[in-house]
Amino acid sequence: MSPSAVGIIGICVLILLLLLRMPVGFAMALVGFAGFCYLVSPHAAISLLAKDFWAQFSSYSLTVIPLFVLMGQFAFHSGGSHRLYKAAYAWLGHLPGGLAMATIGACGCFAAICGSSPATAATMGTVALPEMKRYNYDPALATGSVAAGGTLGILIPPSVVFIIYGIMTEQSIGKLFAGGIFPGILLMALFIIVIYIRCRHNPKLGPAGPRTGFADKMSALLGGGEVIVLFALVMGGLFLGIFTPTEAGAAGAFCTLIIAIVKKQLTWKGFVASLGDATRTACMILIIVTGATVFGHFLAVTRIPFELANWVSELPLSNVAVMGVILLIYLAGGCFMDALALILLTVPIFYPVVIAMGFDPIWFGVVIVLVTEMGLITPPVGINVYVINGVAKDVSLQTIFKGILPFLAAMIICTVVVLVFPGIALYLPGLL
Repeated sequence: MSPSAVGIIGICVLILLLLLRMPVGFAMALVGFAGFCYLVSPHAAISLLAKDFWAQFSSYSLTVIPLFVLMGQFAFHSGGSHRLYKAAYAWLGHLPGGLAMATIGACGCFAAICGSSPATAATMGTVALPEMKRYNYDPALATGSVAAGGTLGILIPPSVVFIIYGIMTEQSIGKLFAGGIFPGILLMALFIIVIYIRCRHNPKLGPAGPRTGFADKMSALLGGGEVIVLFALVMGGLFLGIFTPTEAGAAGAFCTLIIAIVKKQLTWKGFVASLGDATRTACMILIIVTGATVFGHFLAVTRIPFELANWVSELPLSNVAVMGVILLIYLAGGCFMDALALILLTVPIFYPVVIAMGFDPIWFGVVIVLVTEMGLITPPVGINVYVINGVAKDVSLQTIFKGILPFLAAMIICTVVVLVFPGIALYLPGLL
């Protein structure tokens, strides 16, 4: 059997394991190890496995991940998500669909201190869904808005996916973070417009809440003010060259902890829970990174990545059309695979092609994050949908998937706008 045939079989087996809900990192490591055993030798595969696990878990570059995750956990366990939602609700809650709009706003703000889409969706789901249920919101709109809002976690900095992309392509993580700000704001605005149009057309979908006075609005805004301070500290330090990405994550986690302690918002139980949750999440991400590395070495032996890259680059199409084909591959892949795993597997294949065609690497990073975001809310994987289904156990998966369709259209519009006007993603990085 040819190496390419073995590679195709390996990819099919990987997709099958993912559909059977096997953890992504373990599935990729298992298929990569077995494939390397067959094509090279068992001894070489064992050596590869040991080398890859040691290399990734001892990598200094990847220490930035647990630090940003820890910052998000400190913010969550100190009640930051509740204060953000309260602030967004005070300003938007009186509008038709205002609670869902407030959820999008709170998701965007929490994404600025979290960096993980599933974590953003789970956190805001526990806060917002009970409120929307109390005001008789349509279940599809309520769950769809939280699932879609959670996708902002990998676009608005700090983003774990941007960190991994930056490490893989040797691009500035600070510039990638800057590149995600305006597209993230644009996507938030589009989500809110979708909610407003739907609820304006059918007020029963999202009844308006009580109006709050200006004093209450300002009080709620000040209550979530630490998020603005933390975002300014982390992003400002990165943009001004004061911090490296790892130092920025450490400074953000430390300052979040100090603020929570000074304001007496973090209990000892919450502190221990933050450490435990951050450790589990960081280990999960590192396992995915390592599994993708093992699987990537297996694919390299099959030569499928090189043949696919050659096929794409030799298509009788313009550079723009070739980019369209690459993005369609990302869109299809995102329906079956976790966003981080997809980035890890495909960037080594398509990045050289994209650079050879003259596209900006920062812009490309933002665009593929936008496209893979869609995979977070599309079947069959749609991890954010499963997260919300775990929070709202009384709402069916079918209802949630129905609820995300209008938001999926907004994501497509946002992606097209960034494709047509690349300056949206490149303006801020160009200032650094």
